[in-house]
Amino acid sequence: MKKLRDYEIGIAKLSNRKHKYEFQLDDAFFEEFGKDIILGGNMKADVELDKTESLLTFHFDIKGQVRLTCDRSLEEFDHPLDVQATFRIKYGDENAELADDLWQITPNTQAINIAQHLYDYIGLALPMKKLHPRFVEEEADEEEDDRDILIYSSRDDSDTDEDEDDEDDTDPRWDALRNLN
Repeated sequence: MKKLRDYEIGIAKLSNRKHKYEFQLDDAFFEEFGKDIILGGNMKADVELDKTESLLTFHFDIKGQVRLTCDRSLEEFDHPLDVQATFRIKYGDENAELADDLWQITPNTQAINIAQHLYDYIGLALPMKKLHPRFVEEEADEEEDDRDILIYSSRDDSDTDEDEDDEDDTDPRWDALRNLN
């Protein structure tokens, strides 16, 4: 967790204006969060902090590549990402999470650590299906080929008098039940 201190922004002494920060997110950054989903990466995060009397607005612009494991072949591969996100913090009586992108902090808070936010925004930008680029191309080709193929149809367009045929083909036991009305 010592490495994550590099991602702290001291807000107590900042003036009310826009401030720009740049962070490098490398393998050491991703190791701090474990290697469950993201194995590593090389990303650059440009953070713009707009500070006013009552609100802190963080604009994140994260670009680079992360190393993932392919769901199909279990091979590692680099996946490019370009993430933009906004996060707001307002001042209040207690520390609380008011929404996914809105927090409340007390006025005496000295610094904000944005490491978890950076990791979360990267994690949310990952695809659900993590496929090596060679499988993505194969899958796209298969989808193009399958577009014109009709696999199953329960409707027979050659029979236009379908309703009349259905009455003749019914089981006679059902006819007795229809007469009960």
